[in-house]
Parts: sequence; C-alpha cells; structure tokens
Amino acid sequence: MTTTPPGTPATARTVEDVDERVPPRRLLPLAAQHVLAMIAAPVSTVFLVAGSLRMSPGATASLLSTVLLLCGAGALLQSLGVWRIGGRLPFVMLPGGAATALFLQIAQEHGPATATGAVLLAAALLLAVLPLYARVVRLFPPLVMGVTVLLIGVAMIRVAARLVTGPDGTGEPRAVLLAALTVAATVAAYVFLCGVWRQTSVLLGMAAGTLVAVGTGLGSFTPASGDGFALPVFLPFGTPRFDLVAALPLLVFSLTTLAEITGQTVLNSETVGRTPAPERDVPRVARADALVSLAGGLFGTSLMVTSAENIGIGRLTGVRSRFVTAGAGALLVALGLATPVSRALAGIPEAVVGGSALVVYAVIAVMGVEMLRRADLSGTGPGSLTAALALTAGLLPLLSPDLYAGFPGWARTILGSGVVAGTLTAVLLTALLGRLRPGGTEVPGRAD
Repeated sequence: MTTTPPGTPATARTVEDVDERVPPRRLLPLAAQHVLAMIAAPVSTVFLVAGSLRMSPGATASLLSTVLLLCGAGALLQSLGVWRIGGRLPFVMLPGGAATALFLQIAQEHGPATATGAVLLAAALLLAVLPLYARVVRLFPPLVMGVTVLLIGVAMIRVAARLVTGPDGTGEPRAVLLAALTVAATVAAYVFLCGVWRQTSVLLGMAAGTLVAVGTGLGSFTPASGDGFALPVFLPFGTPRFDLVAALPLLVFSLTTLAEITGQTVLNSETVGRTPAPERDVPRVARADALVSLAGGLFGTSLMVTSAENIGIGRLTGVRSRFVTAGAGALLVALGLATPVSRALAGIPEAVVGGSALVVYAVIAVMGVEMLRRADLSGTGPGSLTAALALTAGLLPLLSPDLYAGFPGWARTILGSGVVAGTLTAVLLTALLGRLRPGGTEVPGRAD
C-alpha cells in the first residue's frame, strides 16, 4: 500500500488514495486510532442527555449502546456508500453537539416524545430539500452559521451547568468542586499530551474526574445493573409527538447543516486527493446523515451528523483510505454491543459529566466565534449590524427568560428559542441588508 507524506499538495497525490485497500494487520490499529479520537463525543453526549432527562443507569447504558451502534453504522455508510447514499470518503459520524442542545431544549419544554418527533421531522426535511441544495445552502453563509453555532454553544453551557447544580440551579460545593477538577484534568490532558491522546482529552478528563470522585468521596461510581445485553430500545420515550412549532429549532438547524456538510466534504475531498464535487457528493453525505438520524430518532437520539474530527488523523498518518474509517465503524458497532462497557460507563457521576460537557460546549461556542471571523464584520458593511441584532435576538431569551411570557404559545416557542430567533434574524437581515449599499442603494445582481 502506498501512503502519502503529510502535507503533500493535492496535485501530487493520486485520486486512488481514498480507495486503497489497507492490509488487515495495519487496518486495526489505524481504525482504533480514529475511534479513540472521536469516542469522547458520543460518550459525553449520552451522559448529558441522560443527566438532563433523569434517565436511569440501565436506560443510560441502552442509550449509549444505541449511539455507538449508530456512529458505527454511519461511519460504514459514509465510507463505503450504497447507491447515492454516503460520500465514499473517510468520514465518521457523531451525535451532533448542537443538535443535542436543541433536542434537550425541546424535551425540557415540550417533553421527550415531542423532541423525538422533532428529530424525525428534521431528518425528513433534510431529505426533502436536497433537490434544492444549491438554493438552500446560500441562506447560510458564515455569518449566519457563526451566529447559530455561537448561540447553540451558549445555550448548551447553561444546560450542562444544570448537571452540576441540579434542576434548581443551586449546586452543592462538592459537586461544583468535582466538576472543576474534571475541567482541570481535561485541560491538563489537552496541554501536556499530543497526537491522538490530546484528541481524547475529554474522555481522559472524565476518567480522571471519576477516579477523583471515588477516591475522595466527592461522588460515587455506580455502574448500571442488569442481565443480558444493554441493546437499543425502540421508541424509549414513547410514541413520537409531531409539533411543527416546537420542532422549529431542529428544523432550522437541519437546514444549516447543509453549509457545514459542504465545507467538510470539500475539505475531506482535498485531503484524500479527490477533486471536490459538492453538487454530487454533498447530497450523498447529507442523505446518509438524514437516514441515520431517522433511525436515531426512533431509538431516542438527536440528529446524527458527519464529523470532520478524523480528517486531521488522515493528514498526520498520510493514510487516506476510506476503508480505515469503515474499520472504525465496525469497531464502534462492536463497542455498542459490548454490554459491560455500556453498563460501566453509565455509572460516571453527574458532576463529572457536567464538567466535561462544559468543556465540549464551550468549544462549540468558540467555533461560532471562529465562523464569525470569516464573515465581513467591518463597520462599513451590513455584516456587523446583522450579527449584532441577531445575537441580541438570540441572547434575549437566555438573559430574560420571561420576556415573552405574555405572548401566544407559538410565538413563545419561536421567540423564546435563542437559536431560532437569532438564526431567523440573521437570515432575514442578511437577505435584506445584503442587497443594500450603506446609503440604501440596491446592489445589482447581489443575492446573498
């Protein structure tokens, strides 16, 4: 097998890199490396959902099994491809952190059954708009995406903090201390380790936090009990309820993912030496996301999204074969079926999960800031005003939760969701102000 040195320009690589068959003796360690780099995301997401919804340890173990199986199936589908489903690129799939935040928001305000219905509606919407991909993706330039992701990160930090403080917002000192120590351990792992170990810093922080909890008495480690397999449970939250207004946050988010999928697909194509073809590959990647998300909705998860986390590993190792990430998918399926692992992980203390989640979702907020940096926020253009007003609309419900208390229910749902209010404001102002010069003159042919 031929590998390409890291950093080699795309023009110097062969397009066949992505289709190279990796010998089995090398496939296992390379696939395991990808799993280690992404495993923290599904584990921390499951514990965040379980803690926020007060799920039992047994239900948590089952949900973890579900998520790992879906991650594995998604990686296999994206890497190998079936018909026009899957990009046939070295991708892995994860539960979307931002999507999880919106899922929890809907679940806490309208019930988990409504949140499940929202996931199914959002996945179906993503499938439905793919024929209009070129038009839809133009609605979400970096400015809009930046506002959306930043607001999701801020909202999610608030949710994660409740895992530490409890539902009433008053935290016990030992829980706050345990969360702080978990954050410190995560930061230490990130600063002092390198390579794939740095990429697992969140997972290492959770392990360290659990050891501290057990060793000092700040918390307890109680694995889920039970016999047999902790397999996925069909419709764990009951029959889905379909409420379009309540589902609006996830519906809007499912459309914004098209912009992110486009960027990741182009980046991955360039990394493996394939000429980017977004009009062909993005719909294939999005179809796989939507189909795995539909399955996830039926088994209690939020939207599943293709992740670019593993692209850096491809660059470091010089191995760009999609069969390596397919191998990672097979390992994830095996982990999902390993009941002792799921039951043991379900015993991690809530404060430890909360501390890890604070790190994960703070990073999401910073990603939003990075996206905003790619937008034109100069004082002479409309971008600065658009971002300011959109962030104001999105932060108002968080800073003043009762602001819309006197409004009708549908209005409270839309305006009271910072993500929806901020994203819709950004889309509308981008479309309106983007056609006007600072003096109010329309710019001919401009269609942002």
